[in-house]
Amino acid sequence: MRAVLACAVVALSLGTAHAGTEHRAWVKSVPNLATWEVYSKKVASDELGKFIIDVKTNDVYFIDVNLFNIHADFVITELLKQPWTAENVREYNKNYERVKPRFILGYLTRHVKINKWTFGFWEGDKIGADDVLKARKRLETTFFQKALVFRPDSPMQQKVATEVKKKGIPVITNDEIYKASPYQSFNNGRAVGTLRIVPIGTPYESLTFKRDEIVLLQESYPDITPVAGILATQFSTPLSHVNLRANAWNIPNAGDKKAREKFGALEGKVVYYEVTETTVTMREATQAEVAELTARQQAKKTVVLPPADLANPRFAMLTRIRAKQVTTYGTKTSNLGEIVTANFDGVNVPDGFGVPFYYYVQHMATAGLDKQVTAMIADARFETDAEWRKAELERLRTAIKAAPIDPALLDAIYKRVRVRLGGRGVFVRSSTNSEDLPGFNGAGLYDTVANVKGKQNIGDAIKVVWASVWNLRAVDERTAFGIDHTKVYGSVLIQVGVNATAAGVLVTRNLWDRSDKNSYTINAKWGLGMRVVEGQKVPEQIIFDPTNDGTKILSRADDPVMLKFDAQGGIVEIPVPAGSGVILTEERAKALATQVRAFLPAFTAGVPLDVEWVLEGEKFWTVQARPFVGD
Repeated sequence: MRAVLACAVVALSLGTAHAGTEHRAWVKSVPNLATWEVYSKKVASDELGKFIIDVKTNDVYFIDVNLFNIHADFVITELLKQPWTAENVREYNKNYERVKPRFILGYLTRHVKINKWTFGFWEGDKIGADDVLKARKRLETTFFQKALVFRPDSPMQQKVATEVKKKGIPVITNDEIYKASPYQSFNNGRAVGTLRIVPIGTPYESLTFKRDEIVLLQESYPDITPVAGILATQFSTPLSHVNLRANAWNIPNAGDKKAREKFGALEGKVVYYEVTETTVTMREATQAEVAELTARQQAKKTVVLPPADLANPRFAMLTRIRAKQVTTYGTKTSNLGEIVTANFDGVNVPDGFGVPFYYYVQHMATAGLDKQVTAMIADARFETDAEWRKAELERLRTAIKAAPIDPALLDAIYKRVRVRLGGRGVFVRSSTNSEDLPGFNGAGLYDTVANVKGKQNIGDAIKVVWASVWNLRAVDERTAFGIDHTKVYGSVLIQVGVNATAAGVLVTRNLWDRSDKNSYTINAKWGLGMRVVEGQKVPEQIIFDPTNDGTKILSRADDPVMLKFDAQGGIVEIPVPAGSGVILTEERAKALATQVRAFLPAFTAGVPLDVEWVLEGEKFWTVQARPFVGD
């Protein structure tokens, strides 16, 4: 229910400088920074204010955004003194059309990290160039910051920005702001640990980390094992695997392009590390900080795995799998099966079938590898010596891939691929009982082999996926969450491959503004989706509000290459074709969000989802859906 203010003068306690000060709920000018601080509020790292211009009288109102959550709260209830009725709301909403019947409704933003002031409009506003110019001219005479820069929020507004720019008004895009920012918080928090700086050029495959390290990364890596804190000099998106890991571990995680210069002298020392929306603090830790934060970091998390049915040898198509069959086919397969069997309108999932845990257990037992696992876990060095653990896991994975797969099993799988999946290239994907769980999504822990063709190649790919149960990153992640490794089993999902035009991730939350309960965060890149979650390059990022189709652009993809299917099997890297343009147009964003909304009832109400999708031409496919960890 909306709170309606009955008068234009209210008493507010606004901190020490303004405690007990009575002030208007709106003013007709903002002459200085002190006034701005009263009428604006902090949203993430930025400061936000709002203005309203009456196009009939040319009056301007700078409203207190701490009192009025949206422009309509002020316009309808305070300025027009009208009741909050459907008819009055419809009349008010006409002010977001190209022709403004009464008001121009705008935002002022102080982008603290790049020291830039901009003005802009809600992403659903169809404002034209003339009204943008009118607004800026009015602000020039009433706002203390002059030469404000226009910031378009939507694809439509970016077209308007081209006209505005021709008329001499400076323009800056959210993409430019995002990429120019020297600093970005991905997870706020505090920690202590030994600072380790990873040298430039360090191969990803050679990296091992300790749980008590705070790591300074100077390059983007596709993943990382558990640590106490992360600081990176290169950063891309909250949905990269590294950033998702930090969220799941609840550790401080930020990007600072000058971190090496600022904190290099602390290498090897025990440091106190704190991340906020606008700043990072790193210094030598006190004994009290070490005692407090170490105890918190060492508190064990425990994730209980679903029970596993190891006796069921039956393959099952996704059309015959429900969520309860997680005990046989793993969480990834059972989640997709639940979506498929529910037959939601407009939801597309590539055909596929599950190969149950039974065959992983048989493969391990036949080759005597189950005994190797038991001996490895029982050795004290498994927990205490990271290098020994890494070497033993490598030896185990090599043995799993070298052991011959049961010929009868491979014949049966290949027959199903030919008969039920049309003999097309397939994705061979992990579906363990220790991923895609509430509190533990395990994104990227296990391996996928793309566009596999031919019987022998399918057999080899299945063994790669089975072996990935024992990836170092998977073992260390499970240890951090108290998971019993002896209870982890590998199922396989074999699924028709979609040679994606583009692909990405959608989370049913606004990860940049947690007060926004309606919007989705969507990331995308051209080609297959591996590059989105690896975090190697900045993807296209938008915020989409399915309640009003508002599309806010955060960044555009900067990767010049993409991954596509090779005709002989596997994948190849090719240049992104010139003139490829925007991936997430408003129409595509709406189509994707509509598909995701359709299958939300298959999951626990109120729990945000992490959805992997691919785009083939103009058709969206859902290839994975799981609870989002980190909300």
